[in-house]
Amino acid sequence: MSKLEKDENYIIDLVDEVLGVEGSRQHRFAFLLGDTGRTLPVDAFYQDLGWVIEYHERQHTESVSIMNRRMTVSGVTRGEQRRIYDQRRREVLPDQGIRLVVLDYSLFACNGRKRLTRADRAADIAVVRKALGIDLPGMPVGTRDPVTGVVTWIPGKEPKPREQGDY
Repeated sequence: MSKLEKDENYIIDLVDEVLGVEGSRQHRFAFLLGDTGRTLPVDAFYQDLGWVIEYHERQHTESVSIMNRRMTVSGVTRGEQRRIYDQRRREVLPDQGIRLVVLDYSLFACNGRKRLTRADRAADIAVVRKALGIDLPGMPVGTRDPVTGVVTWIPGKEPKPREQGDY
């Protein structure tokens, strides 16, 4: 499966579209570390908003034998390590003032193998908007000019400014 076909990329593309901002994919924070001291990636980071988006495929919530049986350098199975790292993200990111939004595969239309069908893009966008709270008053909503790349925020809904060194 190519990177373009991955469900994670499809979902993050939808989030980018809804927010009107391109997230930093596979972003790493110096303060979010794995058991060996290496930084852990997040699926997408939206610095101006202070948001991280994680897309959870089925291996995040159920046992997938081919993906979980391998032992890691930490001495636990890959499935257990994934659970530990997911929990670490849930604890560490908010402590750093970052909002974590997890989009689970089960929120979207899936086939029998629990892969996204992508049959109804409008419905998928509606799920993303609801999960992000975009329809709530006061939530930041912006559009990116395709030529200049400048993000224009709807008045009264712009994100709180952040310092460059915050992350």
